[in-house]
Amino acid sequence: MVGPWEIGGLAPARSGFVFARMQVAETLVDIGDDGVPVPGLAASWTTSGDGLQWRFALRAGARFHDGSPVTAGAVARSLREATTPPAALGLAPIRSIDADRDGVVAIRLKTPFAGLAALLSHYSAIVLAPASYGRDGAVQSIVATGPYRVTALAPPQQLDAERFDGWNGGGPLPEVERVRYLVASRAETRSMMAESGQADLAFSLDPASVTRLSSRNSAAIASVLLPRTLIVKLNAGLPALGDVRVRRALALAIDREGIARALMRDATLAATQLFPPSMTGWHDPARAPLGHDPASAARLLDEAGWRLTAGTRRNAGGTPLTLMLRTFPDRPELPTIAAALQAQWRRVGVEVSVSIGNSGDIPLAHRDGTLQLALAARNYGAVADPVGTLLQDFGAGGGDWGATGWRDETVVDALDALATGRASGGEAARARSRVASALHEGLPVIPVSWYRQQVAVSRRIVQVDLDPFERSYRLTRIRWRR
Repeated sequence: MVGPWEIGGLAPARSGFVFARMQVAETLVDIGDDGVPVPGLAASWTTSGDGLQWRFALRAGARFHDGSPVTAGAVARSLREATTPPAALGLAPIRSIDADRDGVVAIRLKTPFAGLAALLSHYSAIVLAPASYGRDGAVQSIVATGPYRVTALAPPQQLDAERFDGWNGGGPLPEVERVRYLVASRAETRSMMAESGQADLAFSLDPASVTRLSSRNSAAIASVLLPRTLIVKLNAGLPALGDVRVRRALALAIDREGIARALMRDATLAATQLFPPSMTGWHDPARAPLGHDPASAARLLDEAGWRLTAGTRRNAGGTPLTLMLRTFPDRPELPTIAAALQAQWRRVGVEVSVSIGNSGDIPLAHRDGTLQLALAARNYGAVADPVGTLLQDFGAGGGDWGATGWRDETVVDALDALATGRASGGEAARARSRVASALHEGLPVIPVSWYRQQVAVSRRIVQVDLDPFERSYRLTRIRWRR
């Protein structure tokens, strides 16, 4: 298997997605394709009437990869480690996580939080054995409960694993006995590895590679629409970008359909609103779409005081409107789309330079205040209930991959109502609509394109099942051609 995502270390909050996708580690709660929480390492759970206590009964007979039994104490210890931000559990108002005498994991909350089960499905909440932790509490090895166990780990490039015959997660043991995950940053390299037979699965292909592989019939192509959107993150704390007219002008200058057709090879991926159609309850087909209107963009910039000088560039009081857009090559389409955005913004007089670095540069620039613009792919299904991710991005303090220097009390209040369970039924639907509408109007991030995962599949494989939430590579479901 080959993909672009580096293994950043052993800490679950940083690299847990690799161990979860490779099915090395499990979470207490899993997620079905419909986004509904289902049993994972927990066989079942209950919630008290006041919503303040959740009790999780563990899967009987589960063992860690070192042979030790999965106990409520071991699970509770692992989850307590996962409550420190940026781990997703840090979003929940957790009072305590303990092992009750009856072998149940009890999570007690300070206030009700309806999305707790969804947060427990996040990769940062993978359950690790006590042997995984050093004396200082840091993770020193990955000893987990999944159908595969680590045999070799060489961050940031490689992970080897083998089938764990002690797994009792349901169904037969996987046909695939050994797996290797390799990191290749360039999409062309991943495509060539698939074409030459060096990789059975090659993830995150660029459209050109998909076309070539399909025409040569050298590998099958599997795809799935993800709850992911390519966005431009803006620093609304800057004087220029703090003016919503400027943000709207930048949005109107973008030819989304052209980008989707020419660069993504799929015109239906043009992001006319932040949330893609697969996000039922958040996407509204009736919402006025974000369009392409350079003339209106120019008028808004004029109204905001940014006027053209020398016919090509805009400035206000002698200060030029020049910005820097950060992005990274982990997703192969990002640098190309960045170049397209640069050209489209130049046509309305906004000069933008493009800096291609590491994905970690964007959150660092968010935190130190130097960020101006950033192009990234944001997965709003990283937590199955989008409220968890939206709280990270658009809550009171903004977030690494969401708002910078922007706050809307409508959004904060609606997300809080959804998170605590104060909004349910019709009121929950109205709260979701308020959030989506405020983001659509305020544009703390500008949507560019929705996202389809494209995977090259070796002809040796006859069955691949792609996870619409990208939580797992579902290796246990792969079947070899006989």
